[in-house]
Amino acid sequence: MKNIFSKAVAILIIFLLPQIKAKASSHREAPLIAFDPIADNTDLYAFRSPCDTNKIVLIANYIPFEHPAGGPNYYTFGENIRYEIHIKNNASTAGDNIIYRFTFQHMNEDPSTFFNIRLGQQNIKTTYTCERSMDGGATFTTIASNGIVPPPNIGPRSIQNATVGLGAASYGSLMQQAVMTATTGEQLFCGPVDDPFFVDLGGAFDVGGFRTGAQARDGLAKFNCHSIVIEVPITTLQKNNQSTSQASSILDGNFVIGVWASASRPQITTLSANGDEPTYSGNWVQVSRLGMPLTNEVVIPIGMKDLWNRSNPYTADGNFLQYFENPELGLYMDDSQFGSAVPGLDSLRIQTNSLGAYDFRNTHEGLYPLKANQLALTGTALADIGGYGTYLLPDNSSPRSVDIMPIFLMGVPNLAPYQLATGKGGNVLANGKPFINNFLLYSPIIGTPEFADLLRLNMAVPVTPRNDPNFSSLGIVKAAVIGLTDPAYNNTNIEFIPNMDGFPNGRRLEDDVTTIELQAVSGVALAAIGLWYDDFTTNPVTPDLLHVLDFNAGITHNDTTFQQCFPYLQQPWPGFTGNEYTGPTGVQELGLSAPIAAMSAYPNPFVNDVTLKYRLAAKTHIVLQITDLNGRLVQVIADEQKEAGEYTAHWNGSNLASGIYFARLSAGGRTIQSVKLVKANN
Repeated sequence: MKNIFSKAVAILIIFLLPQIKAKASSHREAPLIAFDPIADNTDLYAFRSPCDTNKIVLIANYIPFEHPAGGPNYYTFGENIRYEIHIKNNASTAGDNIIYRFTFQHMNEDPSTFFNIRLGQQNIKTTYTCERSMDGGATFTTIASNGIVPPPNIGPRSIQNATVGLGAASYGSLMQQAVMTATTGEQLFCGPVDDPFFVDLGGAFDVGGFRTGAQARDGLAKFNCHSIVIEVPITTLQKNNQSTSQASSILDGNFVIGVWASASRPQITTLSANGDEPTYSGNWVQVSRLGMPLTNEVVIPIGMKDLWNRSNPYTADGNFLQYFENPELGLYMDDSQFGSAVPGLDSLRIQTNSLGAYDFRNTHEGLYPLKANQLALTGTALADIGGYGTYLLPDNSSPRSVDIMPIFLMGVPNLAPYQLATGKGGNVLANGKPFINNFLLYSPIIGTPEFADLLRLNMAVPVTPRNDPNFSSLGIVKAAVIGLTDPAYNNTNIEFIPNMDGFPNGRRLEDDVTTIELQAVSGVALAAIGLWYDDFTTNPVTPDLLHVLDFNAGITHNDTTFQQCFPYLQQPWPGFTGNEYTGPTGVQELGLSAPIAAMSAYPNPFVNDVTLKYRLAAKTHIVLQITDLNGRLVQVIADEQKEAGEYTAHWNGSNLASGIYFARLSAGGRTIQSVKLVKANN
């Protein structure tokens, strides 16, 4: 029961924490930007560097669904577009504090050919200029010029062949050559990469038809995107230029930053009838933005998506509160609405009678009944005086203003009730285990919280090393398991727990946010602070809770690896590979034709033994391993070079607890297939 409770509370906790960094992906999320892909923000990441913990990594991705073989006009950053990463670090000032602006230039080195790369020359060759503003955009200074954007990874002849191509040692060498250091100390990279996000897009948008196990399909697998990566000293981003050694604690609010990315175009485009290039004029107009990517993708309704993309988050987001206070997704997790019509979300149901009193379904009261007892709310974030109750409990028909709204638009303060249930003794309003503080945007200038859709990160929180045995793609979920079950953390002190630096405190590349995000809409954040599910009596680990925690969005990891250090993102998938071509590691590159034809498991569910059968279409080095539901390695079954052919492997899991495990087959360093295994009771 202890293990079950750990899992419960852990995953539970995840959401009342900082922000819902949500489904982190924003591919083709609005009607107008879908027709302008080179200006389309797809993802935003912010995390403390595991290679240099004195720095923060900011990643803004653009251009969705880049097919690796998308020639002859391959994807690249656009001209006449301002790509910007915005940072808010000071609650006493209005708007941005720091802005990084990137603009790109194209050069056609040989207009006589239709090839993108030929005889050592590129068409189109892209370079960039980076400017930085430290005064919110009033003035900009150029900190890098003539930056190199690597060409698309077309194939071995274009990249490595010295006679007809560029003659590079490898594509990886081109990426490293493109890394540059700004005059102000930031490390920069701009170029094509493997799209790091992972999700069953086909299932998600077929009215929530999420698929699990072998049926799940990563809609972004083997697609590329273009990324802007900046590694910035914390002293540059912190409002007083302090280092983390000067922080009062690992949850010091003075080290909170909010990040968003945007793309802007000139207001007027004039086309030419004689074949000349278009001309651009007028003011710059924002056409895309991204803070918490899920926002525009599944929170904002389609009729408002274009307006959202054009809006300034600091001045406009207060006009969109209704979509956070009663999120549309909540209707599909509610059997009194449309829940029964969306079987893909059947496990996700919202509290209707938490603690026998509180209903969080859309348009119900939520915690509003507490507002009548201001004395009981004194000292908490829910108080009208000395707190933020006016915004968190605005009326009796905005139930998610207490969790979803602040997670997206305000940040979550280190105040009751926004602390873990540990130490509360059953009183939701009591102080619990401090776990997150990403509250930044209280603005004395306007006297109210400044609603803004930003990706918030507390830079003072330490880094969990990627080789730490406790490192988990579940981020704060894993941290919660440790924090709520390990006796070392059974108190209300501020302490670092492994993975507190993971989603939703910023977002690491490895973090699996889709599953967690959907659980949050289903009330996991509420349960994390002690507002348990309806069937709670004395034990919070109830069937309702377990149903929510057992929900899996199907795709739980990226289709390839990440690099250990800057620029962290993996090489873009090549458009062509042949059997004679090996990558920089000497392993055959897989490209779009993976050597794994299929893998199956039987019996499944199993009691003791399971047989895994797979077929290789080409000679390659494979790794076959078993992991648990949290991504932890259970056993390596095979790690060796194999010829093409069919193979059978056996695994005995009789000594393990019943539950869900995964058989993962990798080749050439890339995960090719993952099969869900269900271990039944003996």
